[in-house]
Amino acid sequence: MSKSPARTNAIKNFVLKNVVEHPDDICSIAAKEFQVSRQSISRHLKNLVEEGVLESTGNTRAREYSLKAKPPNGVLVVFEVDHTLEEDEIWRSYILPQLTGASENVIRICEFGFTEMVNNVVDHSKSKLMLVGVNWDDSSIELKVMDQGVGIFNKLQSELGLSDPRHAILELSKGKLTTNEDSHTGEGIFFTSKMFDRFIVDSQGIAYAHGHERLGIILDTEMDDGTSVYMRIKDDAKQTMQEVFDEFAAGTGDYRFNKTWLTLNLAKYGQEDLVSRSQAKRVLARIDQFNEVVLDFTDVDNIGPSFADEIFRVFANSHPEVRFLPFGTTPSVDKAIQRASRH
Repeated sequence: MSKSPARTNAIKNFVLKNVVEHPDDICSIAAKEFQVSRQSISRHLKNLVEEGVLESTGNTRAREYSLKAKPPNGVLVVFEVDHTLEEDEIWRSYILPQLTGASENVIRICEFGFTEMVNNVVDHSKSKLMLVGVNWDDSSIELKVMDQGVGIFNKLQSELGLSDPRHAILELSKGKLTTNEDSHTGEGIFFTSKMFDRFIVDSQGIAYAHGHERLGIILDTEMDDGTSVYMRIKDDAKQTMQEVFDEFAAGTGDYRFNKTWLTLNLAKYGQEDLVSRSQAKRVLARIDQFNEVVLDFTDVDNIGPSFADEIFRVFANSHPEVRFLPFGTTPSVDKAIQRASRH
């Protein structure tokens, strides 16, 4: 069996999501799910018990597993999801007591991110169960919110009519994306990803990873159902929630969310370059909702003339109110932008 961290995490996530409903046969269910031996899964179960996440009772043939309410340095709790579930109450009762001694700015960031992600589960996931947790190790605080629902990227792909779930990640990274405008602004994931040092949304085979350093990437994973969100922040982090809000308000005295940071690498598939107008149009979708757009070209070595022309001439000429701010460009990308801008 592969011992890669991704596979190990996938197995652990599967166990934690299903152990409540399958306390006595979780081993066989997980073995079938990952097509490995029961002995292999037993080793993972043993590790989870040793880590203080699971409890086990009974002998080998009649052993049952359950979630341990308070693993070392934190909590891990499962909730049934319905419209009466209140994210602020979960925060006050289970998460905040574990953060005694943390600085005020870190607590406020944790509160914002945690309650936003729990609210997403309640309002959008259609999941019956939700697992939340917090752990504070020697230097960082990690929050997790996991569900067994429809999957965030697939849901966005379906409701927005996108051709690929990866396009949903690109759209999500821009901000102001919601499938329920009456109840949500579409700002929760955007701002949460900018506040935490590490932010990961993992759902049905792909993950969106981001952080306070700005670079966003897409990862292939082995998770095949639901959505798991991981948020990690150094316990001595200096950023504040208000600073992040202010950073994405373009213009002095303007407190609206009208500036976004877009990682162009998210528009690529594998090792391909950004060369076509169709790629550019995906990048530009909904961009007219912002006054300033930072186009982060980190890890993009080259762009084609058609891609550059669509953004820096065609769109720029028809939307003079939108200001593009290229960032992390190579000399080759700079030349393509300059050529397109001169026409």
